Amino acid sequence: MKILVAVKRVVDANVKVGVKSDQSDVDIANVKMSINPFDEIAVEAAVRLKEAGVATEVIAVSCGVAQSQDTLRTALAIGADRAILVESNARLQPLAVAKLLKALVDREAPQLVILGKQAIDDDSNQTGQMLAALADLPQATFASDIAVDNGRAVVAREVDGGAETLSLKLPAVITADLRLNEPRYVTLPNIMKAKKKPLDTIRPEELGVDVTPRLHTLKVSEPPKRAPGVTLPGVQALIEKLKTEAKVL
Repeated sequence: MKILVAVKRVVDANVKVGVKSDQSDVDIANVKMSINPFDEIAVEAAVRLKEAGVATEVIAVSCGVAQSQDTLRTALAIGADRAILVESNARLQPLAVAKLLKALVDREAPQLVILGKQAIDDDSNQTGQMLAALADLPQATFASDIAVDNGRAVVAREVDGGAETLSLKLPAVITADLRLNEPRYVTLPNIMKAKKKPLDTIRPEELGVDVTPRLHTLKVSEPPKRAPGVTLPGVQALIEKLKTEAKVL
């Protein structure tokens, strides 16, 4: 069984970003970039399925700038067998990424596609669902457990009311939630091995996909700064504050 895993290059989760002076975008110049945490969980899930003898090959895919090769090398160091970079300098939006992944699904014919449930930079939570719709595949989002057997994937997922278990006929699309697993620590020997694994680079035009942005950002601004708290001498003072200054929502 072949598994395709999508990974995205994002600003490291520990980095605090600011807004550009012209308010056109978030300023990510010279900041640390890493693999999207949810995508790292997706790679770990795919590698564990391979280690369990369920899968035979894990392919990591990323769409974006040339530096996304570093993100793919991380996925290879975790245990993916090979990688594909769809290189583009365009601002790729979820629909464009879903179309690129759909083209790769048609080309590679994987039995399972695993993505992170969302990217921590835009929090769109759209690509997996769009891919499932475009490829006409069953889907299970927010997976907290995955078991594959006899041509089906049984997925446990968290919903507002509690938990839900779905049985999907393969091929299928699954998006990984935070509690699916804890990704392994990437060791130096595995990083060195990852440099020798195949990484192919293609362009969106080769896949016949138009990645022209459909949405345009008008303005980006930081949230208003929260006013500092105050210490009051007693309950009566608090009541007076609530009567005179508290805002009604």
